[in-house]
Amino acid sequence: MANAIIDALEGVREVEITVTGRKSGRQISHPVWFVQEEDSVFLVPVTGSNSEWYKNVRKTPMIQVAANGTALSSSATPITESDRVKHVVQMFRDKYGAAQVEAYYPRRDVAVQVPLGG
Repeated sequence: MANAIIDALEGVREVEITVTGRKSGRQISHPVWFVQEEDSVFLVPVTGSNSEWYKNVRKTPMIQVAANGTALSSSATPITESDRVKHVVQMFRDKYGAAQVEAYYPRRDVAVQVPLGG
């Protein structure tokens, strides 16, 4: 399964994530930008630790990542250590351009790691 999602991510600019609402318990989907390093996808919430989907992941770490009709459910790990967050943000800059990251990600205090291995 991991190979299928890795293939599906090839050349894709955004994925759809689905998280469980911490209050509603409903499944909530959002398109998000991502970067991939080794066997993980890394996400940066647009409004950092204030992002609703980030708060939901902190309560219920199960997340679904979908691209090109392929989906993978995995456990999301919040990253709060500043050096690791900076590394992920730099990967975002490399992929999407520094100006875009500055414009769309005003608060860059956290990131999320989603392992792709099943």
